[in-house]
Amino acid sequence: MFFSGFTWYGNELLYPILSLIQEFAIPFLLMCWFIGFYIIFRIHWRKGFSYINTIVDASNQLVAANEELIQLPVELNFVEDRMNQIKQDAIRNALRAQEAEQRKNDLIVYLAHDLKTPLTSVIGYLTLLRDERQISEELQSRYLSVALDKAERLEDLINEFFEITRFNLSHISLEVSQVNLTRMLEQIIFEFQPILAEKSLEIYLECPEYLEIKLDGNLMERVFDNLIRNAVHYSFKNTIIDIVVKDEPYQVILYFRNRGNTIPKDKLNRIFEQFFRLDPSRASQTGGSGLGLAIARQLVEAHQGTIQAHSENENIEFQLTLPKQF
Repeated sequence: MFFSGFTWYGNELLYPILSLIQEFAIPFLLMCWFIGFYIIFRIHWRKGFSYINTIVDASNQLVAANEELIQLPVELNFVEDRMNQIKQDAIRNALRAQEAEQRKNDLIVYLAHDLKTPLTSVIGYLTLLRDERQISEELQSRYLSVALDKAERLEDLINEFFEITRFNLSHISLEVSQVNLTRMLEQIIFEFQPILAEKSLEIYLECPEYLEIKLDGNLMERVFDNLIRNAVHYSFKNTIIDIVVKDEPYQVILYFRNRGNTIPKDKLNRIFEQFFRLDPSRASQTGGSGLGLAIARQLVEAHQGTIQAHSENENIEFQLTLPKQF
């Protein structure tokens, strides 16, 4: 239509070409359409592949040890935000794993050092008993008593080593049965009487007379043992440890309360971490391997329950919730 407005005499350079186009108008238009489609397709195809190459290159930065943020073209802002979030999460997880590994290594070093002390004492006192032929019965009894105490401490430390090597509870197999929770708690409390007497502590149990619940008795006994042992370690002398059990329609709630130094909030948030200890000084008679509460939490969660810790005004409370059916 544009070229028809001109007068053509047949000797112009464009005339043969325009005549050919006019004669084959439909094939010419189809050819133009295909050429245009190919050009547009190539442009966007190459642009798309350039984005893919950019994302692939940026993905290599996800595993980089540095904290530099990934930068992508404006069109890929959503991908950029997501990749930066993944990288930051990976960095945080790596730091946590590194801290956990460091705590475990420190713990092993501390335990190895602690093992030498009671072992040296046991060897020393037994050597005295062997070499001193004329020793009095009273002194013999004292030496034997000290050697026995140190041997028992050595046994505790060895048990802590076993806890560390066995701490792989990602796949817990429960053997569930109907358990009398009241009798279980009474039995565990009775077994703690000698330890309670050393610190002049008492345990008061407030529980329904006969309360049955489905759970793995052996594993849950370990949870209760860890919670009571923790309360004993960190209670003031001449105080009372309260265990309160509330029977609700669909769940049972247990409270373990004791009087002790208030746990700072930052430590309270980490109290269920593996190898975390409230007393990092490794005092020989205080605390354990830092696995007790971590194990307790995993066992409770295996029963589809929850466990929480609270502390204020020199009061410490662990709240444990167990469903009646799971």
